[in-house]
This record gives sequence, structure tokens and C-alpha cells, in this order.
Amino acid sequence: MPKVDRNARQQPLKEVGPVAMEAEGAEAATLPDKPKFAPLSSGDKQSGGDPKVEFRRVPVPQHRMTPLKTAWMELYKPITENLKLDMRMNLKTKKVEIKTTSHTTSSDALQKAADFVHAYLLGFEIRDAIALLRLDDLYVECFEIKDVKTLRGEHLSRCIGRLAGKDGKTKFTIENATRTRIVLADTRIHILGSFQNIRVARDALCALILGSPASKVYSKLRSTCSRLNDS
Repeated sequence: MPKVDRNARQQPLKEVGPVAMEAEGAEAATLPDKPKFAPLSSGDKQSGGDPKVEFRRVPVPQHRMTPLKTAWMELYKPITENLKLDMRMNLKTKKVEIKTTSHTTSSDALQKAADFVHAYLLGFEIRDAIALLRLDDLYVECFEIKDVKTLRGEHLSRCIGRLAGKDGKTKFTIENATRTRIVLADTRIHILGSFQNIRVARDALCALILGSPASKVYSKLRSTCSRLNDS
């Protein structure tokens, strides 16, 4: 850097603000108007003239193949009749393939259908998973017990039993209080609901994993849910 002598350092700085503002104002005055484009629809065509076709492939776990075959028509009808999509089962790759058609009207129908099938494959009932097709603010969150606390052997078994409760009482209580649906798949936990309700249910499940008694979790859950209902 060049050296600055003491006399030059004591001189006041020159003001260049108004000049810069005038230059910016002159440049802004010469800018053209913003272009306006019509909103895109799912029926827009590519340059080749064919309708744009999008795919989603949902992998199927081996232990969910038989339930998928049993409930295939219950999954097939809402996707093909309501969302106007095509769906098939690829037995070689063991994936459910969903694609758009020329009759598809909604741009997010493909993602909703993929989430619906994925939720059923995770273990949720069809009557619960179908809410993903009807509502926009529902999500599925998954995490493992070891993400909260590292447990092994009998400690892990007792933790899973504490989450479920006697005859599933604890799980049902959390579901009814938070308006969510919970699936306990071995050491994995899946929660279906809105973002705020998932957070409340996750906090209750994490407290049980860390060793809190069910009565303490119930009382905290009651106060939290009453606060949510009041807001």
C-alpha cells in the first residue's frame, strides 16, 4: 500500500455521495420494463412437440412386497382416477413407477403420488397416507433411536417398549394429542403430520428415548397442545 503523509491524513474526506446517487438514478431511469410471462401449466410442450413426461420411481423394500400386492388397487385408483397419472410395478427393479400423462392438470400431482406410495411403504395405513393427496401441509419425517441416544441390547428393547407402551397406549396417546400418525419399525420411527405437530410429537418421543417417565411426558404434552390450540 502507498504511504500517506501526516498532512494528507489530516485533510477531510471529499463527499462523493450525491454524484454517485445521480449516476444510479440516471441508470435506473433507462432500464426497460420487466417482461411478463404467462404461468406454466403441466400441459406445456417441449420443443419437439410432445407433452413433457415426468417420472418418479419409488423403491419397494422386500418385506413390503406382499402388503403392496394386497393393497395395490387401493393405491392405484386414487393415483390414476383423481390425479390422472399412470402407475405400474416394475418387478425386475422392484420399484413403483409413476409418470404424468396428457390429462394431468396439477403440477405437483407427481410428487404427491410418490409421497403417498412412499408413506404406505413405510408402514402407514392407506386411510392415513391418502391425506397426503388431499392436504398440502403434511409431511413425513423419519429418524432412528440411535440418532437420539446410543442404546444396545436390552436397553434398546426397553426403549422400544417404552415408546409403544402397554398395548400401544403411549403411542396412541401421542398420536391423538398431536394429531399425527406414528410408525415404530424396529429402531426407526416415522411420523406423519403437519410441521408443527411433527415437532411436538418428536420432542415427546425423544424424551421417552432419553428415559423420561411417561407421566412426565404426558403432562408436558398436555400443556404444549393446549398452548397450540389457544394460538
